Amino acid sequence: MTKKQSASSTNPPRARLTPAAVVDAALELLDEEGLDAVTTRAVADRLGVRMNTVLWHIKTKDRLLELLADALAGSLSYEDLPAAAEERAWELMRRYRKSLLAHRDGAALVTGTYAAEPHTLRFADTLLDTLVAGGATDESAAWTLYALTYFTLGLTQEEQALTGSDEDRLRAAVADGEYPALRRALPVLSADTFPARFEDGIGRILGGGRRER
Repeated sequence: MTKKQSASSTNPPRARLTPAAVVDAALELLDEEGLDAVTTRAVADRLGVRMNTVLWHIKTKDRLLELLADALAGSLSYEDLPAAAEERAWELMRRYRKSLLAHRDGAALVTGTYAAEPHTLRFADTLLDTLVAGGATDESAAWTLYALTYFTLGLTQEEQALTGSDEDRLRAAVADGEYPALRRALPVLSADTFPARFEDGIGRILGGGRRER
């Protein structure tokens, strides 16, 4: 056996890097350290390659974030959806919220991107088709899509960022000031009831009222 053959047998070549591998490494980084830590350099370090190698596959950090956002949408399942259009719309939004909550800073990631990518487009198309099947016009369905998506992103981003100290600050600020309406509503406003807030908000947008699960 030659020296070249010996070196090859003990040190197999690194598997060829792919865009999917870059996205997977970035998702791991997102979950472990948060959105601010996701940089092309940090992803390259995790993969053990040069930053230019990562950039060759994903071009820019913005492009990397778009692919990450689309990967979250790619985790949605479309199996066993309710047959009735209204129930199907509710379930799609629940699954969308779940996909955001599955990753640290998931909502902040999606909010900061414009991912016109296959998984994201499939979700939007499925939801639009569901709304139209429920009786909406194409125009009305488009506006409802915006409302549902922006509400879910905003609420989920707050949910992922909120700490116990924020709730304490709200209670203290209301108690120290002249805010009678806020004081009456404080038990609801300061409660950690994000699932209930989500269900209530989706119900108001779809016009069916709040539903308990």
